[in-house]
This record gives sequence, structure tokens and C-alpha cells, in this order.
Amino acid sequence: MFFLYINADYRRLNLLFSLSSGVSIEEFHSKWFGDYRRLERVQTYIQWLFPIQEQGPNYDAHVLTPEEIKLFRKDEMARERLLKSYRLMLDFYGIELCNEETGEVCRADNWKERFENLDSHTHNNLRITRILKCLGILGFQHYQAPLVHFFLKETLVNVSLPSVKRSVLDYFIFSVLDRSERKELIRFAFEKFEPKDEFVWCPKRIQRRLYMEITNRAAES
Repeated sequence: MFFLYINADYRRLNLLFSLSSGVSIEEFHSKWFGDYRRLERVQTYIQWLFPIQEQGPNYDAHVLTPEEIKLFRKDEMARERLLKSYRLMLDFYGIELCNEETGEVCRADNWKERFENLDSHTHNNLRITRILKCLGILGFQHYQAPLVHFFLKETLVNVSLPSVKRSVLDYFIFSVLDRSERKELIRFAFEKFEPKDEFVWCPKRIQRRLYMEITNRAAES
């Protein structure tokens, strides 16, 4: 069983994982990175790698408190560990963090194989939603929009992940905390989505305005 250890008494947050033999987060990162079969099969670790303020299906998982979030944001080691966890899961999905400063992501070398797995195992859509929420809560809010934009492009433009498309539109976009970034993602989604009359992720009045903008831009070019 995995568990989250938070040492609030010493004003620091430290993530540790434990199996029956005891596995630290460092060991998890080194031994599970690239172990795709185990990352796919085991369902309990994601709640501990990416804690949020909501109770998930694993009722033994820890639900973050406001105080713990403050402690985490101040703890550089905890932030570094979360970033390693993020890289580990991106690799599992066939994605690479191209720019650590901006959060830009791109296809990894093994993207075809990993995309096939992602598209055929739809429970990963829930995992990605959780990851996005965790990033926003724990100080990596600027990583949210680049990841969602990546999935919008893959699903709506490259049509490479059809089983992920609905989750991107229903959940991924609305996990982004920054309102302006969320609006830009909706704009991009509307522009690329077909048929337009089936787009339901913003009000019709906004759709009409976006459609006019797209039409005018096309006429100018």
C-alpha cells in the first residue's frame, strides 16, 4: 500500500512511498521510470504522486489541506520530486517536457507506441485530469495550459488520440486555473473542432463571435 507522509511539525512536506518493503520516492522514480507495464497495471500510485484536494477512488489516499499546499509550495525538494513525477508520467504517455521554464511539451521518440496504449486504456484520461489539477494546486499552474494545448492539437488536428478527445474537451480544459489561458484553449478548440454546430463547450454567443473572428482572419489572408 502506498502512503503519503507529510511532516507538518517541522514545516516541510516530504513525499515518501511505501510498499511492504518500503520504497522511497527516489526509488520509485528510478525503478518505475519506463516500466510501462507496471505503470499501466497498478492503479494506486497516481493518487500519491499527484495529491489534490478531492477524494479519489482510493480512499486510503491523502487529501491535501490548505496548510499542506502552502508548505509544499515553499519546499524546493518536494517541488523537484513532483516535477520528476510529472516527467515520469509524461514519458509513460509518450510525451516529453521540452521546456521546463514554460511547460511546453512535445512528442517523445516513442510516441506512437505510447499513444496507442493511451488511446486504448481510457482510465488514463482520469489520471491526466488529476495530474492537471495537482499541477495547478501545487505551484506548477503554468504547466497546465501547454499540456492541454498539446492534447487539443493531437486530438483535433492530428486526430491521433480519438479516445482522449472527449476528456480533453470535457475535463482537461476546465482544469486550467488561469481564466485567460482557459479562454484561449476554448478558442483554439472551437477553431479546430468540426462540425462547428456540435461544439458545446462555450455559449452560442461566444461561438458566434469566435466564428466571425475566424472568418475575418481567413478573408484577410
